[in-house]
Amino acid sequence: MESVLVIVHLFLAIGLVGLILIQHGKGADMGAAFGSGASATVFGSRGAGNFLSRTTAVLAALFFLTSLALAYFAMQSNEPATLMEGVKPPAVQVQAPAEAPVAPAATDLPSVPEAVAPAPAGSDVPQVEK
Repeated sequence: MESVLVIVHLFLAIGLVGLILIQHGKGADMGAAFGSGASATVFGSRGAGNFLSRTTAVLAALFFLTSLALAYFAMQSNEPATLMEGVKPPAVQVQAPAEAPVAPAATDLPSVPEAVAPAPAGSDVPQVEK
């Protein structure tokens, strides 16, 4: 239903723009007012609306109604407000402590010697104090 309403809304918008662009404006007859004697056409009363202006008014009303309907459908959606709202936190598993102490694992790293040789006198290397 919502996708059909979006398609109708799109066609109404395109039709409304097309009808507005092909209509004759009020200011288009200004040149006729300065020599032709048609005083009622320049910024004056136009009388009854013609077919294009009435069709434009009907399309504008339908466009307004479809806009309200789409806003109503958007308000009724059950989507989460944030990305993290629907995410459940991971379950934390607590393990019992080991019975015996675990020996440190053997690694491939070389051992560090305990004694550090002092830096030669006059060098910029700082001395490590123990």
